[in-house]
Amino acid sequence: MKIKYSELIDQTLYFPTEEFNVSENNLLFHDIPLMEVVEKFGTPLKVSYLPKISQNIQKAKSWFKEAFEKTEYKKNYRYCYCTKSSHFKFVIEEALRNDISIETSSAYDMDIVKSLYKEGKVTKDIEVICNGFKTDDYLAKISDMINSGFENITPILDNYRELDKLTESIDTTFDIGIRIASEEEPKFEFYTSRLGIGYKDIIPYYSQKIAEHPNARLKMLHFFINTGIKDTAYYWNELYKCLRVYARLKKIAPEVNSLNIGGGFPIKTSLQFDYDYQYMVEEIVSQIKKFCEEEGVEEPNIYTEFGSFTVGESGANIYKIISQKRQNDREKWNMIDSSFMTTLPDTWAISRHFIMLPLNRWDDTYERVFLGGLTCDSDDYYNSEQHTNAIYLPVFSDTKPLYIGFFHTGAYQETIGGYGGVHHCLMPQPRHILIQKDENGDFQYEIFREKQEPEDILKLLGYTNP
Repeated sequence: MKIKYSELIDQTLYFPTEEFNVSENNLLFHDIPLMEVVEKFGTPLKVSYLPKISQNIQKAKSWFKEAFEKTEYKKNYRYCYCTKSSHFKFVIEEALRNDISIETSSAYDMDIVKSLYKEGKVTKDIEVICNGFKTDDYLAKISDMINSGFENITPILDNYRELDKLTESIDTTFDIGIRIASEEEPKFEFYTSRLGIGYKDIIPYYSQKIAEHPNARLKMLHFFINTGIKDTAYYWNELYKCLRVYARLKKIAPEVNSLNIGGGFPIKTSLQFDYDYQYMVEEIVSQIKKFCEEEGVEEPNIYTEFGSFTVGESGANIYKIISQKRQNDREKWNMIDSSFMTTLPDTWAISRHFIMLPLNRWDDTYERVFLGGLTCDSDDYYNSEQHTNAIYLPVFSDTKPLYIGFFHTGAYQETIGGYGGVHHCLMPQPRHILIQKDENGDFQYEIFREKQEPEDILKLLGYTNP
């Protein structure tokens, strides 16, 4: 009879995988000996494995390169990193090692670019795609940077007001883009995206406000589907609608040379994950090329703005099971030494699942459990895995500690959870470490931020430190 946890995994999942393996009864993540990390740094713990960022960027570049060669696509591909996924300096610096552009969404992003420039991490040639609804502060910072020589900054117009404000404050020629307000899936609460300008309004707007503009040059059409890049009739229909606008625009605005298809590549949130990236890239490139040929217009440079895909799979959260509560005959609650609401807010806010695996005791027998966080909120729990509709872990023991990890948690969680701030029930932010590889392939560990201490939290709340 197969009763070990390792045997359960063998029966239900494809394992080992590119990222995960087991050695001597313990889990490895990209060959990182996680139990050694726990022994060195303790729990709860946030881990960022930086080489994965570059690996995913290079994968995407190779997919587009192959697709361009296969379809004989004549223009260029540009990878942009969507900074809102994770603004941490170590993330952006790692991403910039790969000859990329960046995409911003707020005025504070422009401060980040200026900081990187002052430190010599980027030059004034850096390409910045400025997205989002733009406040006066955001517009002023864009204008100031263009005026000071950052010539590759392209604000993407979200509404009619933005061009008027930029015109008032920029004293040189500058590039702009227009974001299409795409139509959302029928199940959405609203019909049209709140971001961008409607399909039918773009051509008239160009003719009336941009065609004869003394300084602004329309360079890019921006398109993004909120549900991501998926092989669905909905996605292809919206892409074709975008291409129709591009073709009509190109015929009257020859300076338009780029199509930005936004982000939306999924990341692995289950060991049963199945997504053919190469197929989707080839199909997108092929459809763009075919459409442009049929319309008799020059094909555009293709831009993407991958955020979660860039940084998501680099992150992991590690916890210790500190107790087990039995509430009735059927339910067992394993309590972690932190809070899901603090460290993995997507698990309760939008019911997001991540890959969850034990770090140790893989040869022990298993049981079905629920996972509970330490806050007094009833929503602070995690109760199912996508591949099994339940959580199975090695049997709880008071004498044999059990550690678990949630993986591919590198996008959005820290900023949504309020990194370094005050959290629900005053749960402290855990220690955060960075992992790199040196030239010999050995892992290098660095503490990016220590865990919050009681005096840190009291100070934020306005109390005098005890």
